[in-house]
Amino acid sequence: MTTGTDREISARDDWEQRISTRSDQRDATAVPDLPPPDALSATPGQGHVTLRWAAVPGAVGYLVHRAPAGSPRDAFVPVDHRGGDVLSVPDTWYVDTTGEPGTAYDYAVASVPTVNECGVLGDPVTATALPGDGSVPEVRVAVDTTAEGTPLPRPWQPMIGSERLSQLLCEDLSGGRVIGTELRAALARVHDEVGVATVRAHSILHDDLGVYREVDGEPVHDFTLVDRVYDTILDIGLRPCVELGFMPRDLASDPDKKVFEYGGIISPPKDYDRWADLVSALVRHLIDRYGEDEVLGWDFEVWNEANLTVFWSSTRPEWMKLYDVTAAAVKSVDERLAVGGPSSAAAGWVDELLEHTSRSGSPVDFVTTHTYGNAPLDVRPTLERYGSDARIVWTEWGVTPTHFNPVNDTVSSATFLLHGMKSSAGRLDALSYWVASDHFEELGRPPRFLHGGFGLITVGGIAKSRYHALHLLAHLGETELPVSADGDGADGLVQTWASRHDDGSLTLLLWNHTLDQGKAEGDPALARTVRLELDGVASGADVTATRLDADHGDVTTLAAGLGVGDWPTDEQWEQLKAADSLTAEPATLDGNVLEVALAQPSAVLVRIAAPA
Repeated sequence: MTTGTDREISARDDWEQRISTRSDQRDATAVPDLPPPDALSATPGQGHVTLRWAAVPGAVGYLVHRAPAGSPRDAFVPVDHRGGDVLSVPDTWYVDTTGEPGTAYDYAVASVPTVNECGVLGDPVTATALPGDGSVPEVRVAVDTTAEGTPLPRPWQPMIGSERLSQLLCEDLSGGRVIGTELRAALARVHDEVGVATVRAHSILHDDLGVYREVDGEPVHDFTLVDRVYDTILDIGLRPCVELGFMPRDLASDPDKKVFEYGGIISPPKDYDRWADLVSALVRHLIDRYGEDEVLGWDFEVWNEANLTVFWSSTRPEWMKLYDVTAAAVKSVDERLAVGGPSSAAAGWVDELLEHTSRSGSPVDFVTTHTYGNAPLDVRPTLERYGSDARIVWTEWGVTPTHFNPVNDTVSSATFLLHGMKSSAGRLDALSYWVASDHFEELGRPPRFLHGGFGLITVGGIAKSRYHALHLLAHLGETELPVSADGDGADGLVQTWASRHDDGSLTLLLWNHTLDQGKAEGDPALARTVRLELDGVASGADVTATRLDADHGDVTTLAAGLGVGDWPTDEQWEQLKAADSLTAEPATLDGNVLEVALAQPSAVLVRIAAPA
């Protein structure tokens, strides 16, 4: 008999062996030959070098390379910030904190036309990060509070990720807590406090919901448990993004091909007609139960990360067939329903899907893909090449693709979230953080309270730093205000998002962040003091500051101070709950200037009341 521990080890070993293996390494499409960016500059600062360059039309991103000063061209390698699956960045700047201060490096940048291709390197520039000397450099940030401004994008609001939704029905205990009850509470919290509208999860067709079986060789559909799940989601106030997968056992061509501890089947269907009938029957049932107006607002996503062998046991052409059949099945119920994909890992197969559907005629109402450890690439040029007006929805995104990674529990992961949301604002329709709750069991249930889980909220319902960051974003106003900055680390290491509310009050969010996960615990050389200049704000204005750092909102620091072991005691649970929020504290202007200390990593939300 296999024990739970044996199954966990087996699932993890299988995952680690296959997670980096692509289903099809070959490129299917021709991509543009892009020149390297012009006007590359490198500015040294204490503990870092900031690179900037000009945008290249058609680029989805840029890959920064580095070599010891004076090296030949073949010595340049991509700068690895240790974040995960994609090193290319979407912005026209990059902060390198991975080098050795005092050592000179040559930097060069290549344009990236698609995630699998990199153009030629441009001419190099040389810079040397300055060693820390015990001082804290100043960054000046000026906000034009009287400017007309522009609407502030909110990419965090449309969607959040979750463990498979069947767990809403689970009455098992994890860490002494009822899984279904706490998963529901976590989803309700991100809806109520952050304003998230949709939840996306795997496995709505998995056998634990009993949607499909064959009796005497004939298909039987049963959506009873799907109804219970979606009733719960709608009762919270959310809508589902319906990810159509994994494969029911009785419909699978190879039911032994599985992923995760719970055994999601990753093979193609043995009968595409029966698969299409299942999909159309599900969609028709959802409309019958919830109404046309409701379900027309849902997205139907085809599969999950089929470009990885761990999630798809067949080939890319076979998945493209699955996409065509699935999209047709959804549209057969109502042409107005939204269907999309490729729901790929590491921004893969976007070109390939659009190329395929340009020939097959299948609809792509929205494009979905995933990335971790970096801000999402800008796939708008890809869609433009194919004449597509599809929405762009990143249905998974996070600080790391790795389960049980300690970085998930750090303040650095919170500033990563702020950086990614700001970077992506205005160039995509949704950026869905993966996932809401640590009640998550792909590779086994949580072994302890703080275990590096993907969740924004712990088992027991305590907010991690990443949740606090998301909640701080929700406090931003309706209008984005222009900001100018200068000094050591300005507009790179130190970032600002400034806003005005309709009532005239102001909310400003500042943070200190590097993508370098080698600095996840912080580097004193990267600390900065911000001189925040608020043009148009009177000196006597009512100002508060809400801090997020190692001493404010960091559950790791709090748990360590309480002496929490694998799981909190009853008394420690109560102490954790009592500290489960950030506190706004009064701040004083010097004229129209506020001085803000920003350790790395940390964030500060500044609120200024409307004039009386």
